[in-house]
Amino acid sequence: MGKACRRMLNLRSSASKRGEAVASVLILYSTTDGQTLRICQRLQQHIEAEGHRVTLVSITDDAAPHLLAFDKVVIGARIRYGKHQPEVFAFIKAHLVDLQRVPNAFFSVNIVARKPEKNRAETNPYVRKFLNKTPWKPNLVDVFAGKLDYPRYGFFDRQVIRFIMLMTKGPTDPAAVVEFTDWQRLAAFARQVCALELAGSNHGER
Repeated sequence: MGKACRRMLNLRSSASKRGEAVASVLILYSTTDGQTLRICQRLQQHIEAEGHRVTLVSITDDAAPHLLAFDKVVIGARIRYGKHQPEVFAFIKAHLVDLQRVPNAFFSVNIVARKPEKNRAETNPYVRKFLNKTPWKPNLVDVFAGKLDYPRYGFFDRQVIRFIMLMTKGPTDPAAVVEFTDWQRLAAFARQVCALELAGSNHGER
């Protein structure tokens, strides 16, 4: 038996022990510097540890799989200079009907979420702006702080981000690398994704 087959059997066994159906989950991500991808990879690990199958794909991938081939869909998108990527809105617009037919979730990744008063979906200005801009109403919404990595940025980005940090009382040392992501909150979000009720009364119904 190959590794892939053994892994699948382990996933099914883990879910069946809890009396749950094995769900197939699609995670679509939008990233620039890699932190959103890292968050999605950790999310994938948590969901798979609960016994479910996960496919992780960039939202800009032309070969992205059909949404209705999955039981649940999660979109994770980063913020740069106060905006989510246009490709995120384009994808949602193009796939809105299918997206609304499956249990779904959305989370934003932005540095402002490092602040306790802005680390929840209902208090984060970028999440609120996103929800006002799109017709999609996700079943589950959250926000996670990203990572500040000055050495990784180009000259222009470094100067702009330092100015933003100065204005918002964040780190401005050009050599600073600070990860603000709360991994425990991400683990809790993963459990919420797992708990989303499958469409229809039976597994796989549409």
